[in-house]
Amino acid sequence: MNKFGFIGLGLIGGSIARALREHYPDSVILAYDINTESLELAISEKVCNQVTTVIDNTFSNCDMVFLCAPVQKNDTNLMLLKNVISKDCLITDVGSVKSEIHKTVEALGLEDQFIGGHPMAGSERVGFINSKSLLLQNAYYILTPTKTVPPEKIECYRDLVQSIGSIPLILDYVQHDYATAAISHLPHVISASLVNLVKNSDSEDGLMRMIAAGGFKDITRISSSSATMWQQICLTNTDNISKLLKDYIDSLTKVYEELQEKEADSLYELFDSARIYRDSFTNVSSGPIKRSYVITIDIADEPGALAAIATILALNGISIKNIGISHNREYEGGILRIELYEEASIDKAKTILSTKGYTIYDKN
Repeated sequence: MNKFGFIGLGLIGGSIARALREHYPDSVILAYDINTESLELAISEKVCNQVTTVIDNTFSNCDMVFLCAPVQKNDTNLMLLKNVISKDCLITDVGSVKSEIHKTVEALGLEDQFIGGHPMAGSERVGFINSKSLLLQNAYYILTPTKTVPPEKIECYRDLVQSIGSIPLILDYVQHDYATAAISHLPHVISASLVNLVKNSDSEDGLMRMIAAGGFKDITRISSSSATMWQQICLTNTDNISKLLKDYIDSLTKVYEELQEKEADSLYELFDSARIYRDSFTNVSSGPIKRSYVITIDIADEPGALAAIATILALNGISIKNIGISHNREYEGGILRIELYEEASIDKAKTILSTKGYTIYDKN
């Protein structure tokens, strides 16, 4: 493939474009977006060769086009593309729900040249300005081919995904939507509901918010995600989320009954079976709920202590994504929490700080 087109150049589209530029430096990358600042930045950083604010014949000689605009725009964008692309052009998308786009593709008669795509990576930051090729490294990249797309196109896409450092996984789109509803969509609903439960149960002086730390902050971290995005996901993967939510409600009802009856064995089994299954998870760096790279450190309660650690890391080329002091030591040995950008920085930071006499606690 020599020419790639992008309809939308935000965080995900921009990250894919950057990865393609790195691994296929001689390729031609064309991007459409309504945000002219993003397009200008893409040109100035030499990510894209050509940009446009209209979907027209500029895309006619693309070998592959990525649909990266908001999902509600897909119908319009696909109709415009159908009128200009060649029959050999492969179309894909990057949405986390596949059923709707597959139905649209079928209605437009584009099944022979469509493979759904879902790079399972993301960030709380949005826009092309925050895109980076590293976002895709070691992340599962799910492909959902139609029944009639040629096998050679599937293999070509699969090879492309591998070449940019992602892990391709081919699934039926129905299977994809059910799996992501369980491991991504439902957890966001549960997290948001739990946060709101605490908010509504909190005292007037905000005691719960003040002491919220450790486990509670970890399991509700995803509640900081885009409300608009998750509204759209719930409205497009409704059946799967609803079924799993009903099953979850039933499981909570069972736990409630076991609590009332003080069924010690059943309660133990609840936590033990979850522990065993959780410990079996693979250690892939990116998924639908992105992993955070965190260490916690005992730190002296004295002026300059925080600055000293930040300086040590900076002098050793380690960038800090987030840093903060927790005054609640629930489940933690240290009170300074440092979040880094990548997994490789964890071991490096631990080694450096340990040699300086700091006590380090892993945060998984």
